[in-house]
Amino acid sequence: MTIGFAPLVPWPLLAALGLLTLAAIGLMLARRARGTWLRLTAMAALLAALAGPHMVVAKRRPLPDIALVAVDRTLSQTIDGRAAQTDRAEAAVRAELARLPGLQTRVITVRNSRGGDRGTRLFAAIRRALAELPRRRLAGIVTITDGLVDDVPPDLGRGLGAPVQVLLTGRPGERDRRVVVKRSPPFAMVGHDATIRFAVDERGAQGDAPITVRVDGKPYFSDRVPLNRTVSVTIPIRHAGRTVVEMTAAPAPGEVSLANNTAAIAISGVRDRLKVLLISGKPNAGERAWRNLLKSDPAVELVHFTILRSPDKEDDTPIRDLSLIAFPVRELFEDKLKDFDLVIFDRYSRRGVLPEAYYRRLVDYVRGGGALLMVAGPEFAGPLSMADTPLAAILPGLPTGRVELGPFLPRVTAVGRRHPVTADLPGAGGANPSHAGGANPPHAGGADRPHWGPWLRQIDVRRRAGVTVLSGKENQPLLILNKVGKGRIAELLSDTVWLWARGWRGGGPYNELLRRVAHWLMREPALNANALEARVQGTRILVTRRSLAPPTGPDRVTVTRPDGTTLDLALTDHEDGRATGALTADQAGVWRVTDGRRTAIAVVGSQSAREFADLAATARRLAPVAAATGGSIRWLVNGGVPPIRRVAAGAEAAGRDWIGLERRNRRRTIGLSDVPLFPAFLFLALVLGGLAAAWRREGR
Repeated sequence: MTIGFAPLVPWPLLAALGLLTLAAIGLMLARRARGTWLRLTAMAALLAALAGPHMVVAKRRPLPDIALVAVDRTLSQTIDGRAAQTDRAEAAVRAELARLPGLQTRVITVRNSRGGDRGTRLFAAIRRALAELPRRRLAGIVTITDGLVDDVPPDLGRGLGAPVQVLLTGRPGERDRRVVVKRSPPFAMVGHDATIRFAVDERGAQGDAPITVRVDGKPYFSDRVPLNRTVSVTIPIRHAGRTVVEMTAAPAPGEVSLANNTAAIAISGVRDRLKVLLISGKPNAGERAWRNLLKSDPAVELVHFTILRSPDKEDDTPIRDLSLIAFPVRELFEDKLKDFDLVIFDRYSRRGVLPEAYYRRLVDYVRGGGALLMVAGPEFAGPLSMADTPLAAILPGLPTGRVELGPFLPRVTAVGRRHPVTADLPGAGGANPSHAGGANPPHAGGADRPHWGPWLRQIDVRRRAGVTVLSGKENQPLLILNKVGKGRIAELLSDTVWLWARGWRGGGPYNELLRRVAHWLMREPALNANALEARVQGTRILVTRRSLAPPTGPDRVTVTRPDGTTLDLALTDHEDGRATGALTADQAGVWRVTDGRRTAIAVVGSQSAREFADLAATARRLAPVAAATGGSIRWLVNGGVPPIRRVAAGAEAAGRDWIGLERRNRRRTIGLSDVPLFPAFLFLALVLGGLAAAWRREGR
C-alpha cells in the first residue's frame, strides 16, 4: 500500500497557491494578527483537498512454491536393483509432494553423457533446471541417487538458496572390486605381442585376487594378482582385425556388482604391408588390370613377374640382345614364399619354370595359412595345366578339358548372395537357384538378370570343394572360394574379367569384386562369411551374425548380461548372409553374445570411465552438501521415503523421521485500486471550521 496524489488543479498552480498562503501567513505572524493559526489550518486543509491524496492498494495473489526433484538415472544406478529402488522412491516423493498445498513439483532426470566418462553430473543438471525457474520460489531440492556424484560444487550448494534433501539408493557399507586398464595399445602388428597394463582395485582392501584373461573368448591366462597394484600381461596378435581381450577378476565376498569386474578392450591387428606375388604366364589384357588394381592399394606391396621366355626355349637371339630378368625361382619359392600374404597365378601353365618340389611347397604354404588365387585361361584346360601338378590336391575345381567361348553374363549364386565377397555387388540382380543345369544366354531377361556386361570365355571345371559364389555359362562355376587347412584358395575360371574394367557393354563392378576376392584371401575380418558381432549404439546393443547357410528354424543367440543373467535374442534373417537383432542395454558393463560356436563382446559404457570408478553407494560425497544447505541425507533401505513437511524459511528443514521444504510466501500483483485518504466532507469541515473560528477570533 502506498500514498498517491491526484491534484484537482495543475501542480504549478497548486504550488503558487501554497506560496501565497505561506506569504500571507508570514505577514499575519509579523503583524501578530489574531486567528493566524486558524487561517493556516483552513488554508492547509484547502491545499490538501486540492492535492487529492489517496491510497494505492495492490491486489496480490499467493504464488505456489517449487520443489525440484532430481532423479539419478546414470549407469551406476542400473546395478544391484537400484533402478527399481529409484522407481519406488520417485513415485513416493511425487505422492508426498502432491498432497502438499501451494507447491509445484518439477522433476528432472540425470543421465550420463559420453558413455559415463565424465561421471554423474548431478549439480550441473540442477543448475540447468534452476536457470528456467524463479529462484525466489524454490522451496527445496530432493535428490534420489546412489551418492556417486562427480560435480559437488565448491560452495557445497549454499548458492542454491534452498535445502538439499538426499535420498540414497543402495546399502551402507557396500563393497566393490573392479578391473582397471592402465595402458593398452590401440593397435599392434600381426605376428607381434601387445602389452596391457591393468590393476584390480578394491578400496581399502589388501591381499590378492584371482584374475582370468581371455583372448577372443578363449582362456589365455589365469593367476592371482595383488590388489591395488599395476601388473602387465602380454597378448600375441595372431590375426588382422580386432583381437578382443577380457580381464575378469573373481568376485569379492558381498560385492555389490560384477559390472566392473571385467574389462574388455579391442586391439586392432594390422599388417605392416600386405605382400602379393603376381605371376603371369604370358602378357594378356587381364594382367594389366590385376597390376593396376593391386598397385592402387597403398597397403599392398606388389611383386610381379611375367614369364616371357621359358628356360628350354632355343633361338638365335644373341645373349647381349636379351633384356630379360631371370625369374628368381629359388629365392621366391624357397627363401621368401612365407613372406607373401597372397600368391596369384594369372594364366600360368607348366613351362618348366617351377620344379615339382616348388608346387608341393605352394601346397604346404596354403595349408599353413597362405593364400592362393588361380586366374584360369585356356592353358588351365590344356595339357600344360597346373591341375596336373601337386597343386591339384588343394584346387577346389579340376578342369574337364572344355573351354566355353561366346558371351555370357556372370551371375551371383544363391550361396554368393550370402557370401560377403559377392553379396550386394552393384547391379547383381537375382540369384541363380542352382549351380548346374539350365542355360544362361546373354539375352536372358527378367528381374534376376544382372545389369552387367558379358564375359567371353569360361573354363569348364568339376567342382569338388569350396563354395561357388559366381556362375557362368550353363550355371557352371565361375568363381570358387575354399579354405584349405589354415589358408585360403580361390579359382576365377575366366580370363576376360578385364572387359568389365574397359566398360565393354556397360562393364561391371570389376574393382569391387577383385578387391573383395583379394582381401578375403588375405583374411580381411570384414569379409568373414561366418562371424558374430555385437556393437553398442546409444542405449541398444545390435547383434549381427553372418552365415552362408540360411536358417532352418528359429534363429536365436544367447546374451549374458554383466550381472551374469542370460536371455535369448531372436535374429531376423535378411537373406544376404546377415541375421540381425537388437536389445536394450539396461546394465552397464561387458555383455557377451554367443551362438554356441562363436562369442562376441559389447561394452556398455567406457570401462575406464569415472562412472565405473567405484560402484559402492556412499553418503560421503553428498553429506557436506546436505549439512551446508540445511537439508539431510538418508538411506532408502532404512524406511523408504520419509514424510515431507513445509517449514518456515530459515527454520530447521529436517527431523528424525521427516524432511522439510521451506515456505517462500511469494505473491503476484494482479491489480491496483485507489482509496481516498480523507473523505471530502472532512476537508470541507476543516476549511469552513477554520475560517469561522478565525473570523470569530478577530471579532473579539
